[in-house]
Amino acid sequence: MFEKFIKTGLLMAAFRGWLYMYTADRVPDIMYFRQGQDICIESLPIITLNRGDTDPSPRTTSTDRQTYTARLLGLFPVKEVSVIQTQQRYVNVSGKPFGIKMFCDGVMVVGFSDILTDSGYQNPAKTAGLKTGDIITHINDEKMHTNEDVEKVITKSGSNLLKITYLRDDIQHTAIMAAVTDKSTGEPRTGMWVRDSGAGIGTMTFYDTVTGYFAGLGHGIKDVDTQKELRLLSGEIVPVKITGIVKSRNGSAGQLKGRFITTIASGKLLYNGRSGVYGKAYSMDKDNIMPVASPRAIKTGPAYILTTINNTTPRMYKVEIEKVNLTADDNNKNMVIRITDSRLLTLTGGIVAGMSGSPIIQDGMLVGAVTHVFVNNVERGYGIFAENMLKTLDSVARTESNMAA
Repeated sequence: MFEKFIKTGLLMAAFRGWLYMYTADRVPDIMYFRQGQDICIESLPIITLNRGDTDPSPRTTSTDRQTYTARLLGLFPVKEVSVIQTQQRYVNVSGKPFGIKMFCDGVMVVGFSDILTDSGYQNPAKTAGLKTGDIITHINDEKMHTNEDVEKVITKSGSNLLKITYLRDDIQHTAIMAAVTDKSTGEPRTGMWVRDSGAGIGTMTFYDTVTGYFAGLGHGIKDVDTQKELRLLSGEIVPVKITGIVKSRNGSAGQLKGRFITTIASGKLLYNGRSGVYGKAYSMDKDNIMPVASPRAIKTGPAYILTTINNTTPRMYKVEIEKVNLTADDNNKNMVIRITDSRLLTLTGGIVAGMSGSPIIQDGMLVGAVTHVFVNNVERGYGIFAENMLKTLDSVARTESNMAA
């Protein structure tokens, strides 16, 4: 009995030690909060931030810096944290590659194929008015999640009428059609090809270390055939190791090659939109905190991109911001940048697929992220303002908070 008690005590002590180390490693040494914002770490709810242990008021170490104690479960001190309250937004800049696995909300029409019947070639889906890029959400009022869902309901229907509910430019429409019998197989078919998921590699732009939300890519994930943004149902991100490069050449954009390091997710995808992908991180870096620049503070001239072209370690490379457009209609094209770093040009030829989301840094501030390459001039490309990505991140965080409430 006594021996069992000792073992239990040792296990509890070991677990508490591990928990201390785990939380201490994830609590930043310096944290930035907007004035009026609650002083807490939303990404680590088991940690509270309390003012100095002995004084009722925080210990001031500079005009805007105060010392708080991070406590596990509000009781056990873990480490001291410098808290700075400011009107300026600060984020943790990344530049690391990440893998994306996502499933669509509905299935996307990605192509058509005419069907040979006893009456000649027919295509019921086309005749009903469907187009590539349409997202089918329901057939006969049954929710469609996968390609298999579509196949099952069409097979079951035979030649009976099918009610197709679909979205086009986020507006709901309805179409009526009936499958026809494929002369070669005897199976009912509608003549449309659909896709229910997507995957790829991109670059993480930044994390909000207070909320634990992340922003990456700087543009949405699109279907390879239709170039329409996939409507997210669920998804996750995983760590990636860059294993090779296909160099860009004028007329042909290259790409980074990589592999997933693990199947264990490092975050949950919550939103896929024009300005990038967003979600909640399960773990994140904490050692590269920078202020987010206002678009009006960005100027043409020298800057850097932080990107990973080998293994998992991001590096700084010189670029030139050639144009800043404060009135751009397309938020993915707020800036024009040119790669000037000879090392990067030698290795990649210019901007390559997989660099999307690479942070653009000027004067010690995060100003934006790489989004697109100029295919006919691969040393150049577009960038999005970091402030635009931050606004979307805040909107996603608010939506999730309201849903949880």
